[in-house]
Amino acid sequence: MTDLPSFDLSGRTALVTGAARGLGRAIALALADAGADVALGLRDAHADGGLAGEIEAMGRRALALQMDVLDLRQAYGAADRIIAEWGKIDILVNNVGGGTEGPVEAFPEEDFDFTINLNVKSTFFLSQHVGRHMIARRSGTIVNMGSQAGAIALPGEAIYCLSKAAVSHMTKCFAVEWGKHNVRVNCVAPTFIRTDGTAEALSDPAFRADVVERIAGLHRIGEPKEVAGAVVFLASDAASMITGHTLMVDGGWTSR
Repeated sequence: MTDLPSFDLSGRTALVTGAARGLGRAIALALADAGADVALGLRDAHADGGLAGEIEAMGRRALALQMDVLDLRQAYGAADRIIAEWGKIDILVNNVGGGTEGPVEAFPEEDFDFTINLNVKSTFFLSQHVGRHMIARRSGTIVNMGSQAGAIALPGEAIYCLSKAAVSHMTKCFAVEWGKHNVRVNCVAPTFIRTDGTAEALSDPAFRADVVERIAGLHRIGEPKEVAGAVVFLASDAASMITGHTLMVDGGWTSR
């Protein structure tokens, strides 16, 4: 029989940060649909919007965790709880991200620190913490959430752009060091996706028209499941020869 690629995640455990809504929620559901048990990293463990129940209805295990990634001790404790209760973490999805906008010449230091801590520091140190567990087991995969902003310049978003560029390059550095331990590290970089977080910006007709025009190949706004599909692929054995890569989910924006 031909040896075919497998997208099945049955028997694996995943941790998704920022799982309550938007991309995190879509990713958690997609991983569960592919067969994984999913731990949900939440800023408020009591406010998962019914996500844990949806995952359990699929026949998978779900674990809602108090996990503010800006509090590294709390984040480490949440990861350790998964290992204690489920025995392992096979997949880590560093989904949390965000930032503030403003012109370079007037950007406040505190906003700079917030954006870097949220997007870069939390990704680095949570990957480090979970990665030690994966190295010991000689198995694991990490998927970081980047952005097309890491490859282009968006006016008013210089700090966000540089932070996501850092995530993309960090991905390469981790992948090169950890490949010998059979730990793969990749990055998914979406364009504007239809979520609660982008709803306000995309409600401006002029802004939306400009975004759709810049999404040069497909000329439409992306959907959360289209990002989630990329994460499932990179987490699966179908991507077993892919590491250190940033996969653009941008409808052609960066190809222009």
